[in-house]
Amino acid sequence: MRYFIEITYKGKNYFGWQRQPTEISVQQVLEETLSTLLRTEIKITGAGRTDTGVHAKQLFAHFDFELIENIPAFIFRLNSFLPKDVSIKNIFKVNADSHARFDAVEREYEYIVSLEKDPFSQDFAFQINKTPNVALMNQAAEKLLHHNDFQCFSRSKTDVKTYNCTIVKANWETQKNTLIFTIAADRFLRNMVRAIVGTLLDVGYKKTSLEDFQAILNSKNRGEAGASAPAHGLYLTKVIYPKTTFVSQIIKE
Repeated sequence: MRYFIEITYKGKNYFGWQRQPTEISVQQVLEETLSTLLRTEIKITGAGRTDTGVHAKQLFAHFDFELIENIPAFIFRLNSFLPKDVSIKNIFKVNADSHARFDAVEREYEYIVSLEKDPFSQDFAFQINKTPNVALMNQAAEKLLHHNDFQCFSRSKTDVKTYNCTIVKANWETQKNTLIFTIAADRFLRNMVRAIVGTLLDVGYKKTSLEDFQAILNSKNRGEAGASAPAHGLYLTKVIYPKTTFVSQIIKE
């Protein structure tokens, strides 16, 4: 029987989602805890992978097991065994051929920028001391919606067949002393969102013009784009699936 598991975590203490040979990851912690409680080796497949230090407000993964009879009680036990910075929100049955990664049709990220020194958010937002021009950054972000090849924002040594992504949302909002960048697409390349944020901030500081930003998109060259924004300001916030993926629960569309 196949189950989807909904996970949220702070990424500060982990070397990303995916298992690492020598470093601790969220996937490793979750697999080991599930294996202990279910008394058999459990392997999980995530909807994607977050890099070192990146957080997730919503990530789905799937695993196979015969039967979990009392899911609410099992979630309570699982959370009791997991570290405080990893939490399970839900577990539910899905179709036998459902796949957490390949069935996802859209993923959404947020990047948080703090415009003031805040000791309570220093591990969870990129703190800057000069306010950028948000209107300019949104004009540049609009160009992302009309472009497909994002090799210029991809980590150089990445084993992918294509750099094409369809971005359906990309905008900045100001909330008091915080800037929030929201971006949604069918898929993302490694380091892509952080590279986009860093380059958009260059636009906001008028280091990069709108014409330069378009030239960066056309260049397919990571060296032309700006520096990546720090990992601790980035959150995976939503993974969306079609209704047909689920048996006992429907995730928001």
